[in-house]
Amino acid sequence: MKGPRPRHVPQRTCIGCRQEAGKRALIRIVRTPDRRVVVDPTGKANGRGAYLHPVRECWEKALKRGTIAYALKTTPVQEDVEALRAFAMTLPVEESEGI
Repeated sequence: MKGPRPRHVPQRTCIGCRQEAGKRALIRIVRTPDRRVVVDPTGKANGRGAYLHPVRECWEKALKRGTIAYALKTTPVQEDVEALRAFAMTLPVEESEGI
């Protein structure tokens, strides 16, 4: 006898460490229609998005390497970069399992 079909979990790639994870395990950043780059806590904001693990190391790598600009196809203004850096400082430093 067959049980219920397992639920599909959308996979996304972290732009900091290039590891795949479930969409809900990552934090989305988005390029808004007015070309600003912001953190999208709901994961549903309008605009082009990219994903990062909720650990500081991934955010620092993405900011340092410029992968945010590449993934979102825009150069974030300095104000947005500082806001992303400030957000990253609120995240835990240690790596979680699976990253």
